[in-house]
Amino acid sequence: MQNRSIVLAVTLAIAASPAFANETGLPDGFVHLRDVAPEISQHIRYAGEHNFVGRPITGYDAAECILTRESADALAAASADLVSLGLNLRVYDCYRPARAVADFVAWASDLADLTMQAEFYPRVDKSRLFELGYIAERSGHSRGSTVDLTIEALGEIPRLGWQSGDPLVDCASPERFDDGVLEFGTGYDCFDDRAHHGASGISAEATANRQQLSDLLVRHGFKPYAEEWWHYTLASEPFPDTYFDFPITSP
Repeated sequence: MQNRSIVLAVTLAIAASPAFANETGLPDGFVHLRDVAPEISQHIRYAGEHNFVGRPITGYDAAECILTRESADALAAASADLVSLGLNLRVYDCYRPARAVADFVAWASDLADLTMQAEFYPRVDKSRLFELGYIAERSGHSRGSTVDLTIEALGEIPRLGWQSGDPLVDCASPERFDDGVLEFGTGYDCFDDRAHHGASGISAEATANRQQLSDLLVRHGFKPYAEEWWHYTLASEPFPDTYFDFPITSP
């Protein structure tokens, strides 16, 4: 744990020196996604309780998607392609402060806290989260050009959101929480082999939807992360070596 604490301290020191703030209150080069692509749906899970920790995460002072300008523009272009098909993008997470990553690391180190295991990692021993790559000391999200997202149908009737105390259902089960998106084989942030690209054990419909999302985003300059069907990073990200730590705020 001492080495992990040193890594986190170094990460936060690097992240604490962003460029000067622009007129939006964000560092230069960053934008609120809703100012660029207001049609994209936002369900920022880490600002609430429906996530693998079970509470709001440090640094998420607002349920807002913040991205680098280049990533936001590329996502807007991808969204325009989907809208013509009667579909829409939904983002779950975008820029993630380094302090939020540190919060994840502290949570993962507390092996007694299994509050949300039944939904998000029912087949994984929490002691292996670092080893398996589900939790890391640094995240590409903190560079501002990585996004977690899915596809929903335009005009979908809003579903009742998850409420504290609702039953926890295996994220890879057909009976899992239904948040009104297309079928992708697992829920968001499912720590399971079935969440990987090319996974077996999922339906043909889920496979096709994953391929549609991948084809769309790769066409607009993003690259996928093999272990998470929802995770994409802009290939030409403008801050490839900088991990930021400013909090997430509203426009």
